[in-house]
Amino acid sequence: MSESKKGFTNFLQEFSIPLIVGVLAGLVYANVDYTSYHHMVDYQFGTAEILGHKMTVHYLINDIFMVFFFGIAAKEITESVLPGGDLNPPSKAINPLLGTIGGVVGPVAVYLLLTKVLYSGPEATAVATGWGIPTATDIALAWLVARMVFGNKHPAVSFLLLLAVADDAIGLGIIAVAYPKAPPEVMQLVYWTLPGMLLAYGMRKKGVNTWLPYIAFAGTLSWIGLSKAHLHPALALVAIVPFIPGPTRDTGLFVESDEADEEHEQASEGHPVAEHHDHSPLHNFEHNLKLPVDFGLFFFGFANAGVEFSSMSNVTWIVLGSLLLGKTIGIFFFSWIGVKMGFPLPKGMGLKHLFVAGIIAGLGLTVALFVAGEAFKGDLSVHMGPAKMGAVFSAVAALIAILAGKALKVKDGPS
Repeated sequence: MSESKKGFTNFLQEFSIPLIVGVLAGLVYANVDYTSYHHMVDYQFGTAEILGHKMTVHYLINDIFMVFFFGIAAKEITESVLPGGDLNPPSKAINPLLGTIGGVVGPVAVYLLLTKVLYSGPEATAVATGWGIPTATDIALAWLVARMVFGNKHPAVSFLLLLAVADDAIGLGIIAVAYPKAPPEVMQLVYWTLPGMLLAYGMRKKGVNTWLPYIAFAGTLSWIGLSKAHLHPALALVAIVPFIPGPTRDTGLFVESDEADEEHEQASEGHPVAEHHDHSPLHNFEHNLKLPVDFGLFFFGFANAGVEFSSMSNVTWIVLGSLLLGKTIGIFFFSWIGVKMGFPLPKGMGLKHLFVAGIIAGLGLTVALFVAGEAFKGDLSVHMGPAKMGAVFSAVAALIAILAGKALKVKDGPS
């Protein structure tokens, strides 16, 4: 690949262009020809089934492709506890982790409060089911906007990345526990997922030094177990990735190839890549899959964001308000409490940076779309479109953060 093509590819990945274009394409197509859009997204490949699930385009994207998206998220969480990572030592992570708790509690509280105000009776109960939608932050978009607002190497960027990774970890748990596909059958995890984890552990102990067997064999067992247990199979690799042999210390978020590292560091100072090149199986897992996953997010955005504007309802504004207000208030308040308790913000970061970081955390696009599709199914599907529209509208958090950052002069240092 020529340098110009590599640079263009890095640009598309860095700015989450495939995801954004997919979301816009889905919105436009659904509003031009809603019937044709759904015929495409729900297209079924003959009579083929996987463990009782019809083989549709939507199923392939959300239940199989997204396995790798959440697998890469699990890789970032796994490395964050290593020396040099944001969760190591635990003492320096206490304030951002308190902010993470606020970033979950705040949106849930605002969501339930707005639901109580705008709905009543059985309808309020139905809408309240979507409480998990605003709990997670889109890691890639949050990182991008944070760099734009604070500057490449500002400590608020690392603070926000840790917060995004941690609340996505909580989000994975919420998806698994709160939105099972049917009444959970926990023993299926014992029959399938647990053996997958034991197999991954055994391969690590035996020195299997390539990532593919972990994913192909242990990952498949985990996926079958979650499917049979009626939990979301997209989380299959979350249980397997921590067993893949990794580096001895954190290599940073969004690791690229050696050549891309050198090229991009010359073109854009401060890109969050490893300071040293790591070739562990865990690194290679991300290195080999991040490009197809980043570009595959076009199809995720297209298949999940296709909502008619006419379907907007109060649920749209509940989701949007929960992300914008709930995240900002929750993160600011809980981290401020942490400061008062003696757990300071990172050096060089003040309350004004914390406030703007809370706004940026309201970018809930990818995971919020995913959870909306799981929360409102069957009899509740009337709320799915409006909820997804609220998730899409959360992109406005980027504009609000940029304006707030300029007004508060967050690049000038702590207040």
